[in-house]
Amino acid sequence: MNDDPSVPEISYVTIPRVACDGAAETSPALGHPRVYLQIDETGFVECGYCDKRFILKNGPADQGATGA
Repeated sequence: MNDDPSVPEISYVTIPRVACDGAAETSPALGHPRVYLQIDETGFVECGYCDKRFILKNGPADQGATGA
């Protein structure tokens, strides 16, 4: 988990279609309307509300990092 609040949260996923509601582990009650996002050929997508980045595991944007 990243302790720097200026760095957006990153989530590694195995499917290119994801949903984001802005709820985080640290503050699950806070959030935004649920939006569905599609990862394109870049290998990642960022939420327009909270800037959370979803990276497709083994995709072009995955730099060998492991995530949950």
